[in-house]
Amino acid sequence: MPKMKTNRSAAKRFTKTASGRFRYKRGFKNHILTKKSGKRIRQLRRDGFLQSGDEKRMRDILPYL
Repeated sequence: MPKMKTNRSAAKRFTKTASGRFRYKRGFKNHILTKKSGKRIRQLRRDGFLQSGDEKRMRDILPYL
């Protein structure tokens, strides 16, 4: 059976944790920060984790991650 291809755009955006969950950086924190509250900007610093339904799809897209 041939090797599976990794979706390169997804590989650059997601990392896998030791427990097997997928972590990603949150968006909307690049520009126009003056109108966003400090609380909102602070919460965007935290990494996000995928929901279980999306994790199933990611295992197909990122087979070797």
